[in-house]
Amino acid sequence: MKVTDELLVPAIGSTAVTAPRATPNSQPRARSRRVGEDRILSLPNVVTTSRLVLVPLFVWLLVQPHHRDWFQAAILLAVLGSTDWVDGQLARRLDQVTNLGKILDPTADRVLLATSVIGILAAGAIPIPIAVIAMAREGLVAMAAVGLALAGARRIDVTLIGKAGTFALMCAFPLFLTGHSTVGWHHTALVLAWTAAIIGLLLGWASVFVYVPLARGALAETRTSRERDASKP
Repeated sequence: MKVTDELLVPAIGSTAVTAPRATPNSQPRARSRRVGEDRILSLPNVVTTSRLVLVPLFVWLLVQPHHRDWFQAAILLAVLGSTDWVDGQLARRLDQVTNLGKILDPTADRVLLATSVIGILAAGAIPIPIAVIAMAREGLVAMAAVGLALAGARRIDVTLIGKAGTFALMCAFPLFLTGHSTVGWHHTALVLAWTAAIIGLLLGWASVFVYVPLARGALAETRTSRERDASKP
């Protein structure tokens, strides 16, 4: 009897189930992703570390007399602030999201933001209310993070609205510096600085209210986990 291709096709209504074909890369990808999250050296982490390393250079430019290097300091601060977007894009597009990066990135943001606010405030190039409101928010978020860590709760990832607020402020601060420099468009820079600062503060404080239920959920998970462990014989 001649065997045709039709004999290889299950009949309609047959209970035979064809096992799904396993892709050769599916299991190794999942394993490599888990292992990759624990690595230290990655391109996004290098970019984030560079942001931290160049902060002293920004401070040195800021303390130069007679506003001589304030515009250069503004450019450097703008470049450093933009790397916050760059390292995030690299981590996602290159599939190089790491546990270190999840800690290093917000830490670099806090250091750069605090340094720029304090430095520009000391130089007299930023309004005091803007600096105080921005630092109050950063201090509140930092204390909440420490409190969660002491309570043993899981770390809360940075939200999109919080990143947007930080980015707006990192646009505002170089513009405030430019507005007090000797460039010809310093008046326009001041208007743009106020606009970006107001947007950044609104988004930043809105993110605080977004973090509240996330923090409660993290604490509840920790409490439930401890009760479950305590009930085990």
